[in-house]
Amino acid sequence: MKKIFLAIIAISIFTACKNDNQQKKSSTNEKSQDEEVMTLYTHRHYKPDQSIIKMFEDETNIKVKVVNASADELIQKMKMEGKQSPADVIITVDAGRLHRAKEQDLLQSIESDVLEKTIPSHLQDTDNQWFGFTKRARIIAYAKDRVKPEDLSTYEDLTAEKWKNKILIRSSSNIYNQSLMASIIANDGEEEAKEWAKGIVNNMARAPKGSDRDQVKAVVAGEGDLAIVNSYYIGKMLNSPDSEEVETAKKIGLFFPNQDGRGTHVNVSGAGVTKYAPNKENAIKFIEFLVSEKAQKEFTNLNYEYPVIESVEPTADIKAWGDFKEDNLELTKLGENNKKAVLLFDEAGWK
Repeated sequence: MKKIFLAIIAISIFTACKNDNQQKKSSTNEKSQDEEVMTLYTHRHYKPDQSIIKMFEDETNIKVKVVNASADELIQKMKMEGKQSPADVIITVDAGRLHRAKEQDLLQSIESDVLEKTIPSHLQDTDNQWFGFTKRARIIAYAKDRVKPEDLSTYEDLTAEKWKNKILIRSSSNIYNQSLMASIIANDGEEEAKEWAKGIVNNMARAPKGSDRDQVKAVVAGEGDLAIVNSYYIGKMLNSPDSEEVETAKKIGLFFPNQDGRGTHVNVSGAGVTKYAPNKENAIKFIEFLVSEKAQKEFTNLNYEYPVIESVEPTADIKAWGDFKEDNLELTKLGENNKKAVLLFDEAGWK
């Protein structure tokens, strides 16, 4: 009888402990479910982005898990993960890459009055699947001691004989060049775009290689007289901790092409909510935060990009370059014409 009594007590204790553990586990799960989180897949690797993410976390109490990789790696990762992907937002540079993610059915359309009203319509996807949050211009950087700005005019004019053996530019595999070419296809037509590419190849000072910064350095070194580069690289070089980069950038003049016509080609860094976002509402809040005044000021003051909202003025370095007319082409055209651009580059012999 005593043994039976002890057994009953042991069972009671075990059951009580088990129930207590289950309650604790349930409580932990509820807490985990209540935590505000989101996962960001981003191609950008700039310091301002880190501070903006911290600002967002502090303001919203939403914890952001960041996964960094190249755009193509992130797109491939999302394809492999499928419905199990933890990604809520993907950020990359260039509308061509954003269109690539959309084309592969990795994004979803969202509704946000903030985004639709704040961001100019040509800087966002026509189906609300991605939104540009910073701008950069594709400009001509020229040697101040060898080129007169009055001799410059348009992208198309760079094919003229006077620029023979004087142009430096990246390879045709570079997305910035592909998007510039896509914009020329949209504005001038395929045949003229092909002739433009041939003309640039004929006027190259050397075979394409290196980054935008490398093109600027090569101009100053005398390998060519001018280069086609993104504007924010000049800002970063002027404010580089490397004194040699600063001195190099000071020897460069900036020219914004096509001011008497359609305007200078611009591109964006942009973000989209992923198709299977586990935290869709938090994802939308995050993208909306990217176009807030405080975030826009960080982007322009620390990374020398143009803000997408009119209420924020560009940093002093950018303002010193002067105002310019930008091409208001819908940036969805850059993605739509990307394959044509690559084919025409190949036909023109642009390596």
